[in-house]
Amino acid sequence: MRLVAQRVVGPRLRGPAEVVEWLTAMQGQDLPGLLESIALRTEGSNVASVRKAFDSGAIVRTWPMRGTLHAVAARDAAWLVELLAERPLRAMARRRRDLGLTDAHVDLARSTLVEALAGGGALARGALLDRWTEVGLDVTGGRGYHLLALLAHERLTCLGPMLEQGQAFVLLDEWVPEQRRLGRDLDREAALTELALRYLRSHGPASEADLARWAGLPLRDVRAGIAGAGDALAHIEVEGTTYHLDPATPDLLAEHRDAARCVLLLPGFDEIVLGYADRTATIPPEHAALVVPGGNGVFRPTVLEDGVAVGTWRWAGTGHARGRTGEPFTSFSAAATARLAASG
Repeated sequence: MRLVAQRVVGPRLRGPAEVVEWLTAMQGQDLPGLLESIALRTEGSNVASVRKAFDSGAIVRTWPMRGTLHAVAARDAAWLVELLAERPLRAMARRRRDLGLTDAHVDLARSTLVEALAGGGALARGALLDRWTEVGLDVTGGRGYHLLALLAHERLTCLGPMLEQGQAFVLLDEWVPEQRRLGRDLDREAALTELALRYLRSHGPASEADLARWAGLPLRDVRAGIAGAGDALAHIEVEGTTYHLDPATPDLLAEHRDAARCVLLLPGFDEIVLGYADRTATIPPEHAALVVPGGNGVFRPTVLEDGVAVGTWRWAGTGHARGRTGEPFTSFSAAATARLAASG
């Protein structure tokens, strides 16, 4: 059901922006994997069309929840950050002290960024860090990344168009002139309800613990959002846990069950894996360390069969010889071997 809810199988969505808006936020610290994750859910899409959606301003990357980069629909960037940034900002304040960054450093970083980007400017990360270095800021040891994330949490900047040097930082209000805002366009109660409804429709079946972990919200807020969704959600019980979902998802699975059981190749950090607190429905616990070697937080691309990971894959070769090579947890079926061999 999660595969069809997330549109990995079944009816694809019309464009990259519709995919990101349906999923609300897609974990995006690995940009190549993110582009693939969006493309595989989009009708007739490829990575090039996803890049164009970033270039057009329909999608941005920012830090809306858990202090982690995500892709979001551009019009969702402001209210999601406003709703979800409280906890990450507290953690960042502690981290800032450890890094030796003062309020004066932050003020200088802010003013320099605005000066560099105002009037439609766009700079890749390296060029922006160079600007900060020129004005005397120390960007080593994670300080530069911290300042970029902080200013995104302040809704000052986000990652927008693609440049040869990498995705560019822009001023959020310039790049996305039409934004939804918390307090102006929706109050906090309505925002919690919308967040719960959108997450559970696109990721369900999912539990309140899954939503709490994904959004970085306390359970009281999650429960308020689910209660606000009311009859718009269906509910099922599995081994004593309540899971919430779009009422249309079971019928959608019935139509596309064969596709959901086929061999699927998912990019690293895909929402099928990262979108839940409890990942055991997809990643067998005994093989979890093979998906995240050493527990370093880097999720490898996975090979799924019948909805369950049976191994990992990686790109190998170059040019026309480039293809995917797999590493099974135990052994691959004939279908999985054939799917890997056919993937270029």
